[in-house]
Amino acid sequence: MDIQTLGISAFLSIAPISELRGAIPFFLAKGGNPVFVYLFCVGLNALVGPFVFLFLNSVHRVFSRISLYNRLFEAVVRRTRAKIEHKVEKYEYWGVTIFVSIPLPITGAWSGTLGAWILDLEPRKTFLHVFYGVCIAGAVVLLVSYFGIEAFSFFTKSVEY
Repeated sequence: MDIQTLGISAFLSIAPISELRGAIPFFLAKGGNPVFVYLFCVGLNALVGPFVFLFLNSVHRVFSRISLYNRLFEAVVRRTRAKIEHKVEKYEYWGVTIFVSIPLPITGAWSGTLGAWILDLEPRKTFLHVFYGVCIAGAVVLLVSYFGIEAFSFFTKSVEY
């Protein structure tokens, strides 16, 4: 395993578009050990939550001095909260876990943390539940990727020198 594969896998793990859906299959296809791939990618992706919260709090604090931003932010947040508040009350933080654990586009640590921030959920509990969701999503992606790659090898001829 070379440093370039590690770097690309690290980038894919923390990038909002790919997250685990991109990092784990890439790393496995490059010959990574499944246990190491899981721990490496999940560990990096789990760090996204605290950094997103920190970034959002910092940016929000700076932009909150602008009245137009405050009006737009309040309108968007009020509408978003009205749409999903009943679901949040019902599922609480486990809803964050479920949302993050589904390895599909627009779900994951980035959007789960963003949603929790918008809903003004407590950061420490959010980080814990984002971590749970990342662990579940990582296991799902690893299993599908690993057995998918192995299934594909059934259809290819192995040539030994």
